[in-house]
Amino acid sequence: MEEKPAPRKGPEFCSLRYGLALVMHFSNFTLITQRVSLSIAIVTMVNSTRPRGLANASDAPLADTFSNLSWPTWEREARASVYQWSPETQGLIFSAINYGILLTLIPSGYLAGIFGAKHMLGAGLLISSLLTLFTPLAADFGVVLVIAIRTVQGMAQGMAWTGQFTIWAKWAPPLERSKLTSIAGSGAAFGSFIILCVGGLISQALGWPFIFYIFGTSGCVCCLLWFLLVYDDPAQHPCISLREKEHILSALAPQAGSRRSVPIRAMARCLPLWAIFTGFFSHFWLCTIIVTYLPMYLSTVLRVSVRDSGFLSSLPFIAAWSCTILGGQLADLLLSRSLLRLITVRKLFSALGLLLPSLCAVALPYVASSSLATVVLLILIPGTSNLCDSGFIINTLDVAPRYASFLMGISRGFGLIAGIVSSTATGFLISQDSESGWRNVFFLSAAVNLFGLAFYLTFGQVETQDWAKEKALTRL
Repeated sequence: MEEKPAPRKGPEFCSLRYGLALVMHFSNFTLITQRVSLSIAIVTMVNSTRPRGLANASDAPLADTFSNLSWPTWEREARASVYQWSPETQGLIFSAINYGILLTLIPSGYLAGIFGAKHMLGAGLLISSLLTLFTPLAADFGVVLVIAIRTVQGMAQGMAWTGQFTIWAKWAPPLERSKLTSIAGSGAAFGSFIILCVGGLISQALGWPFIFYIFGTSGCVCCLLWFLLVYDDPAQHPCISLREKEHILSALAPQAGSRRSVPIRAMARCLPLWAIFTGFFSHFWLCTIIVTYLPMYLSTVLRVSVRDSGFLSSLPFIAAWSCTILGGQLADLLLSRSLLRLITVRKLFSALGLLLPSLCAVALPYVASSSLATVVLLILIPGTSNLCDSGFIINTLDVAPRYASFLMGISRGFGLIAGIVSSTATGFLISQDSESGWRNVFFLSAAVNLFGLAFYLTFGQVETQDWAKEKALTRL
């Protein structure tokens, strides 16, 4: 049964819950800039006699999903230490953060539900920020320490990414979930855009270590805001107004106690959950290909220069940022005015976020002769893909709010696996033949998206599952 809006509407934009969304936006902004910092800096960190750019990007075997975008962007003289790191070594450095994230995605989601997301997220952000500040010094001690730091940093970021939904399970009224989560989540796309635009300028003007110092320091500032302003439950916040507290608590079902077992068997048999997992797998498959291989595609297919390639590589992120926020606003507008049911909104935005990028991808090989059309389609793919943020991405808050962070960890795990598999498959296909290889890559991506969409449309639900509900105890 779908939840109804609270009878008394609380304040919106001048409210603590929207302030929380902005703090989380800043947190996600900080996390992604710290994740990409090494990719920007490595252009001047590595002393290589060959041109630094697309060759490195294509040689890195499990490169970070967001990292490759920045490799061809700037070619500058180093203003600090330089290191003799081979492309294979650089690939290990970049992949280390992914493996670190995989290690903590599921455990941190579970622990956030027990100990509270405030401390879990805050600790993850603080550790990631301190390790970012320490990275330039670690590089002087050797590549092994850098790989170790990237792995631990990935573990810390895994803690920070997944615990967010535990907070929204208690702070986001059903008719505002899309807006609040989209504002918070869009910080990652905006952070990617900003660091791709200014990272090279920082490296050129101040030297590559300052990329780490600046974004590591911003993370520490964000930690201060986080621990001062964020609380796990609106009922515990000392500054919340009575009106807003009543609005949030009346709109949400009572939450279970913090210490609870996880019904793994029931989850494994739940088709609505598998619909969400399949959606994540499909969504990350195509998005990973675009953000990882975009510079290579621009260079090999469109013959775009290195400098222009770097600028064009940042444009999809501003499109993703704007579409995420606008999609969340539109989704909750449709719900608040009772124009569409909740299940219809979730499936509509999931369909738009999987179908539109697939159409753009399939069209790419046929417009390769037009640079303008190709660039427009490449920008639209990440932008339209983020409409899923108002679809299956937040669906765990509907079907199992008690276990939202735990399930988000599993969902992101499926996404990371999809990214690894799709990157490997893409490299194999384009190595056979460039022209037909790219066409096969885009057709395969569209097929994966359509399968995920069909599965979600068939089995996706919004009703809270029986195993996720509070069990009433009867005393004799």
